[in-house]
Amino acid sequence: MKNAVLELHIDNPAKDPANNSARTKLARMWLTLGISALVASGFYSILLVLSRTPAIQDMIPLLDFFHIALVIHVDLSVLIWFLAFEGVLWALHDNGRFPLMARLSFWLSAVGTVIIAISPFLGADQPLMNNYVPVLVNPVYFSGLLMFAAGFLLLVLRALFFSNNSQSSSAFSFALKAAAFAALLSMIALLMSYSGLPTELKGVTDFEVLFWGGGHILQFTHSILLLLVWLWLASVTGSKINIKPTTLRVLFAIALLPVLYAIPIYAMYDVTSIEHRNEFTQLMRFGGLTVLPLMLIVIVSIFSTPAVDVSMRPARNALLASIILFGTGGVLGFMIEGINVVIPAHYHGSIVGVTLAFMGLTYYLLPKLGFRSAVSRAARIQPWVYGGGQMMHILGLAWSGGYGVQRKTAGSAQGLDNLPEIAGMAMMGLGGLIAIIGGLIFVVVTIKAMLPAKAK
Repeated sequence: MKNAVLELHIDNPAKDPANNSARTKLARMWLTLGISALVASGFYSILLVLSRTPAIQDMIPLLDFFHIALVIHVDLSVLIWFLAFEGVLWALHDNGRFPLMARLSFWLSAVGTVIIAISPFLGADQPLMNNYVPVLVNPVYFSGLLMFAAGFLLLVLRALFFSNNSQSSSAFSFALKAAAFAALLSMIALLMSYSGLPTELKGVTDFEVLFWGGGHILQFTHSILLLLVWLWLASVTGSKINIKPTTLRVLFAIALLPVLYAIPIYAMYDVTSIEHRNEFTQLMRFGGLTVLPLMLIVIVSIFSTPAVDVSMRPARNALLASIILFGTGGVLGFMIEGINVVIPAHYHGSIVGVTLAFMGLTYYLLPKLGFRSAVSRAARIQPWVYGGGQMMHILGLAWSGGYGVQRKTAGSAQGLDNLPEIAGMAMMGLGGLIAIIGGLIFVVVTIKAMLPAKAK
């Protein structure tokens, strides 16, 4: 089987300036939104790491701002970055019908993102550190979040019903549809959770319940598209993936299958019940194992790869770092006991694994979408700097979690009394700072490639 079967067809304005299709323009817009969200989240991440690093943490007087910054950082770097980049993938498979709907989807999401990013400077406060979508209890923030959600819903509906790029591989088409189905089910779950809650949402517990089911389901969207990106990156960097399209579709279907269990969970248990919470926890823990077959296929294929061309090394390095971080995060997920920093160690590993894959595909897509290529030494080392820093970050968290350091705390509230705890969190802080540098390199390299070339 030729590796070309693992491609999405992209109208390449770099090769043919006259060929600047609607899907290419749409993909460029979503990529710009995703990179912009990362830029904004980087600003908040600096404050986050400093507020939890021994010695430095005492120099930051505003402990409450740690929680406000954490809300915006998570929303921008996980929710919006992920969904915007997934918008790139869905846009590349768009059939071009109903362009007004496509533009409305993007602009609702873009304006919502801007409002979320600047909401702390418009008076938004009262951070609630619930899982998946932490929030600021403020009308300004909620207006941005609802606007983004409306844009995302339109994006998902387009992916399901107006996505048939006939020149792309059938396996990729199926994966994109499967991911969109999981995303739509997550939105339906959100509405069902809302209908089962008190009329007025008051605190962390209410918002935890609101986003619990839908947040767990949405992770399967990320996982399916992560597998797709891994296969794509392995293919374009020379790996031999001798798997029939039909087999790939079956394996993607297996990765999607666990989300269907959400239907009986909502049917059998009240959304406020402990059973509802526990069933979704188990769904995530064991349902996530369905990624293993495709993950192993990619890993095996990598060993068959000849020397990678220098132009593809940023993408290949990102692929390797992504697999390592995602795998580490998965292992840590089975080591969680209690409410401590092993939990963020787990999800940081998984999240960064997805982020690195999306970064790698960004390097590959830049020239395909009409931007300049990112082939500098900075682009080649960036995945290792970012991935290495994040590995230190999560291992420091996991080490400290073993000594009972609690999650979502900062400053003296962390209770760092013993040397092992201090060493673990110091390692976390140093790794976090290195990861910030790696993230900054990615942003700089990418923006440089996206900006118009200077006239000589």
